[in-house]
Amino acid sequence: MHDAPDPAPPAAKSPGTSRSTSATIAPNILRYLARVAEEDGVDLRPVLDEVGLDAAVMRSAALRVSYRQGSDVIRRALERTGDEHLGLRVGAAQHLTAWGPLGLAMMAAETFQEAIETGLRYQNLSGAMLVWSARWEDDGYVLRAELPDPALDPAVAVFLIEEAYSSAATLTRLNVGASFAPEVVDFAFPAPRDTRRFEELFRCPLRFGAPGNRLVFPARWVRATQPGRDSITYASTLELLDSQLASRRDQQDLLEVLEVSIAQSLPDVPSFVEQARRHASSERTLRRRLAECGTTYEALVDGVRRERVEQLLPRPESTLRDITRQAGFADVRALRRAVRRWHGVTPVELRARLLERRGRQADLADRPLDVRHPSVSAPA
Repeated sequence: MHDAPDPAPPAAKSPGTSRSTSATIAPNILRYLARVAEEDGVDLRPVLDEVGLDAAVMRSAALRVSYRQGSDVIRRALERTGDEHLGLRVGAAQHLTAWGPLGLAMMAAETFQEAIETGLRYQNLSGAMLVWSARWEDDGYVLRAELPDPALDPAVAVFLIEEAYSSAATLTRLNVGASFAPEVVDFAFPAPRDTRRFEELFRCPLRFGAPGNRLVFPARWVRATQPGRDSITYASTLELLDSQLASRRDQQDLLEVLEVSIAQSLPDVPSFVEQARRHASSERTLRRRLAECGTTYEALVDGVRRERVEQLLPRPESTLRDITRQAGFADVRALRRAVRRWHGVTPVELRARLLERRGRQADLADRPLDVRHPSVSAPA
């Protein structure tokens, strides 16, 4: 079997858009997040309602959320629960059945490596909020995860990495054996005050402040045949996934074209009527297609403006008045209200946060790895 290919590079796009406002993510993480928060006595339904995800919508198998919606809900959940390692618990609560046909395909794959490669190939259907890749490296078969949004709130970024690797370890144990433990797990974020939760969950050496996020699988687990392997089920499920992927690409292409059009027009914003005319569509048809994507034209405009603000804020030469004008806001007060709604902070506070993160990332590149050996050892 060959190494898993890296995900295809994103399509070229104009500065100012990264599709982070497009509703293309299956909300598996949010569903488990709401369940775990409820165990702590925290009701996330008001938070979900605020971003348009009421109880009826959350039960829909066709529901898709945007990266921004997901990030906002996670940030509020962290604030309300007070659990800085909530991501570990959300990842450990999951099962492959929540991934629908993709989970079934991964369970039916012949070997665990084939299961991982299948997950990578169709990761856009899984609800992942990170970009995954995997390949053989000197120390084993390495699963890497990268954040797609450099302006992400640091607490949300830590949550997503914790959830990603916690779910990877948990789902591996459910799929191929409860005794599984990685060779080592690297985290790009600094070491927490207390690492006991990490040690109990991963049962292997941990390295914090690493250059990147990595989970190293022992070769014997990667090459093992799976207990649920079934070639017929695997092949038929891949046909269904290919069909879903083609449909998703059509939706993403539409959103990409609209977001690029908006970004290129800022500070002016084309009217919805103008966008329909540009794309040889009636207003009714374009609105219906956006509804199928789980979004609206107004949400796309808001998201592109947000991207532009987050690009301009870290630049020391950009004043708030400059940013207001370039992002197409009526005045500085409108900009302040928008940033408060997006991030819960003022533009000045967000600028400091973005600059701090940039400096921290530069520092991490020069720091030695923090190696910890938990009391529970990996199996021989």
